[in-house]
Amino acid sequence: MKRNHLIPREKSKKVIYLDPRGRGVGEKHYGARALYVLAVLCLLYCVGIGLFVAFGSYFFLVWGVIGAFCAAWAWVLTHRTVYYWIPRWLHITFRSLVMAGMVLLLIIEGMIVSQFHATAQEGADYVIILGAQWKTSGPSYVLQKRLDKAIEYLNANPETKVIVSGGQGYNEPISEAEGMQGYLETAGIDPERILVEDASTNTTQNLIFSGELLDKSEDSVVVITNNFHMFRALAIARKQGYAHVEGLSAGTYPITVPNNLLREAFGVVKDFMANHL
Repeated sequence: MKRNHLIPREKSKKVIYLDPRGRGVGEKHYGARALYVLAVLCLLYCVGIGLFVAFGSYFFLVWGVIGAFCAAWAWVLTHRTVYYWIPRWLHITFRSLVMAGMVLLLIIEGMIVSQFHATAQEGADYVIILGAQWKTSGPSYVLQKRLDKAIEYLNANPETKVIVSGGQGYNEPISEAEGMQGYLETAGIDPERILVEDASTNTTQNLIFSGELLDKSEDSVVVITNNFHMFRALAIARKQGYAHVEGLSAGTYPITVPNNLLREAFGVVKDFMANHL
């Protein structure tokens, strides 16, 4: 008769975890595989950027962090003891935060991409070239792309003046503005057309200090920067009172576009929190 009786829970000495069958287990395994693949891709991208592209910052290391996070998440999914040890409310909270973050990221990236191919009308009063890293060998790749785009516009619009904007960073031999000035003069731009702003250290200061060299309410202005940076630059310019401002986008390394997009998303959030745009 005892075989027909259940053992009271309080007298049980072992806890048996039943392996749930069906769609839930399959989803975890497929999700883990996808996360492992994503982790490998992120780590390879991080190494590739670090080895083959010279940067003035170490932001690309964030891809290594993302890769490690994806690998850890996949490991949890494939170890059921750990997975079921985590409280259900924590699972739900974590997934909700990840989903909300992904939605926010997609919205911001959509705004950034919307200005990737910004073009400007002819005959602007001023062109502002936003600074980027200046190396001992000359302008960085992204800065050279900005300068070359500006030279095209200035040659086509001989009455337009140009403001070169950028101070000297700790790893730069001269100020970015000084370097840009020399680059433009070597390309045949009349020195009298070039105004120098060499005190700024970020995009907001670029546009604040450059605005002191012109009439923001009356002058037409073309901001030249790389495609990934254009949305934030124009948003800051409008916030600073540039009434007639347009953008002219320059390109960048195709391989760095994902890295630049992610970095810009952080930049947009940072400047939004600081009320710069």
